[in-house]
Amino acid sequence: MSNTAESAASAQFCAHQAYDYALVDVFAERPLEGNQLAVFSDARGLSTEEMQSLAREINLSETTFILPRDTATERERGVQVRIFTVAEELRFAGHPTLGTASWLYWNHPTLRGVEEITLDLPVGPIPVRFLPPQPEEPGVFATMRQNDAVFGNVHDNRVALAAALGLTIDDLDPHLPAQTVSTGMPFCIVPLKSLDVAARLAIPQHAARAYIERSDAKFFHCITRAARDSGADWHARMQFYNGEDPATGSASGCAISWLVRHGLAASGQTTIIEQGIEMRRPSRIHVSATLEDDQVTKVCVGGRTIPVANGRFFLQ
Repeated sequence: MSNTAESAASAQFCAHQAYDYALVDVFAERPLEGNQLAVFSDARGLSTEEMQSLAREINLSETTFILPRDTATERERGVQVRIFTVAEELRFAGHPTLGTASWLYWNHPTLRGVEEITLDLPVGPIPVRFLPPQPEEPGVFATMRQNDAVFGNVHDNRVALAAALGLTIDDLDPHLPAQTVSTGMPFCIVPLKSLDVAARLAIPQHAARAYIERSDAKFFHCITRAARDSGADWHARMQFYNGEDPATGSASGCAISWLVRHGLAASGQTTIIEQGIEMRRPSRIHVSATLEDDQVTKVCVGGRTIPVANGRFFLQ
């Protein structure tokens, strides 16, 4: 191709409206682990339909879109962010909150390097606090404070629940209740009998959706005790319409609330949840919650975010 033709092609390409994005790995201990997230740094000018289309194009569990505002508004109300799966917009999600706040920690013109960044989400302001970065450690470690836990229905029809999960009653923990919990997104927390059951979990999504539509939950989050030598306390899996999630921060807040409420984790103490093991995207999620006068509060979910790539979309 001649220089003239190259220049013409380049001019035509750059004339399209460009939207920059970054890829980060959230709840990861090293690059290419944890849960991937795409973060669009300036989504002004994009319609809701275009955001949804871009999320489908990227095809990750979630994609976020930052909508910059003036400095005073962002300091008072937080940075406005919208979160999309491949199928819908979410009012709240954990790893998108942590990952987007971490991107802002590295790149925001006035909030770069601050101790705390608040995201303005449809569920309300969610503050994210950062530990000082260490030279020998990748990325940055941050913790989000989620909403106080709201406990919903106990799923006591174990036959129907097991069928929705593609399991048998014997696969469910016989001593612990499955229950809907929300710290911004309602999950049915399902205690499984063992790691062997977790390893063969393959939720039939048609049956799961039929069950969920009749319940007060949005998704299932299955947990069981982790192996003693894993370095984690609990092992989790979350399968939904986009396949499987390597790490689910919103569900992890619900899980620690459930664990504290039922005396399975100490109030105010950090618990480690591992996720993504079966899909070779190991994740480490640091969680804690406090039981105060029968209310589960101070729900904190933390982990490490690592930047891995940058890109640009060109739209007509």
